[in-house]
Amino acid sequence: MLKVGIDIGGTKIAGGVVDSDGGIVEQLRVDTPTDTAALAQAVVDMARYFRAGHEVAAVGVAAAGFIDRDRATVIHAPNIAWHNEPLKATLEAGIGLPVTIENDANAAGWAEFRFGAGRGVDHMVMLTMGTGVGGAIVLDGKLFRGGHGIAAELGHIRFIREGLLCGCGQRGCLEQYASGRALQREAGAIADEGGIGAALAAHRAEHGSISGPAVSRLVLAGDPGAAEALRRVATALGEACGGFQAVLDPQLFVIGGGVAQLGDALLEPMRLAYERSLPGYGDRPVATFAIARLVNDAGLIGAADLAGTEA
Repeated sequence: MLKVGIDIGGTKIAGGVVDSDGGIVEQLRVDTPTDTAALAQAVVDMARYFRAGHEVAAVGVAAAGFIDRDRATVIHAPNIAWHNEPLKATLEAGIGLPVTIENDANAAGWAEFRFGAGRGVDHMVMLTMGTGVGGAIVLDGKLFRGGHGIAAELGHIRFIREGLLCGCGQRGCLEQYASGRALQREAGAIADEGGIGAALAAHRAEHGSISGPAVSRLVLAGDPGAAEALRRVATALGEACGGFQAVLDPQLFVIGGGVAQLGDALLEPMRLAYERSLPGYGDRPVATFAIARLVNDAGLIGAADLAGTEA
């Protein structure tokens, strides 16, 4: 059975026709319109394009934000002017197929659970390290959505009391300390300190800022300042995982997002911080850690697989 998966990003809409094994049969990307009506129409047009060339049964759409339990309404979106938006009804009217709306991190986590790094486990937590920190929870083989459909916002766990202001309006959220943006901030602070931050300071002087990819390149080149910035961010995420383990007891943590491309350079300090933060460490089973495998395709693959299901 073929389904269409569409992942609405801040700058690009990625879509594809996906088979029952998570394979992408055809794929397309277009720019994300800034106008909400135009954005919905772009999704409709993409789904119609795929439907014209393939016999598809349903459409799944992944978007950042709070999605209601019925997977029909976008309650709130951080980067799009949607407030209690009946997106499912709007898209079904234009496409003529059943549509399921899903949180983007949930969709990506589900794809990793079904077809990626999470295959073979029943209890998994995925954390994505991008601009913020996204989360997805799979318990007993099912996505955990909570009573209102908006569970697993793990990046908004209060990590530091009265800490840094977060875009959600609260202070001290995990994503302020464990995201790609946090990595850039830590790199800037180390550059200001001098010493091991010399290469970071030199890069900033030449380019005007220190981007996340620049920090990653310096980490891979063995720069001690960049490595320290990564250690600070990885430690924050690892400490949070110790708490998530105490509450959810997953078998596996899957780490995705741009920072995850650093692989073991990220995972090793994460594991150390996790072990130090885990209640009863040494006398209890522990989770394993893995890097996400599906990378930028996870959202559309997961959205397609979830379309028309009760997962």
